[in-house]
Amino acid sequence: MAKDEINAFLGAGTSYQGKLNFQGSVRIDGAFQGEVTSEGTLVVGQEADVEGTIDVGQLVLSGRMNGEVRARERVVLHRTANLHGTLITPVLVMEEGAVIDGRITMTSDSAEALPSEQTSIES
Repeated sequence: MAKDEINAFLGAGTSYQGKLNFQGSVRIDGAFQGEVTSEGTLVVGQEADVEGTIDVGQLVLSGRMNGEVRARERVVLHRTANLHGTLITPVLVMEEGAVIDGRITMTSDSAEALPSEQTSIES
């Protein structure tokens, strides 16, 4: 399997609730509410609406997300991304037009960051 190959796809027009654990890469294009945990990559498509707690290796966001995001490696926000909540990551790549409404914490050890110890930028 290629490194960028998607293991699972939650399509547009669908909605899911609950806990999602996976290895590799998963793409969400529908609505998801709950908890996502993985060492892999979560891709949130332009039409997706995700709400909950996200703890992944990498996040690539093009849609809407509301909640807490922890990424151990990096977060990429495309121009259509809209993130409301808390973002903790060591690397943030953000295209012009992407929106973040909340708190950002960038630390080399995002898995260990605690809210009381964070240096943050608030909007």
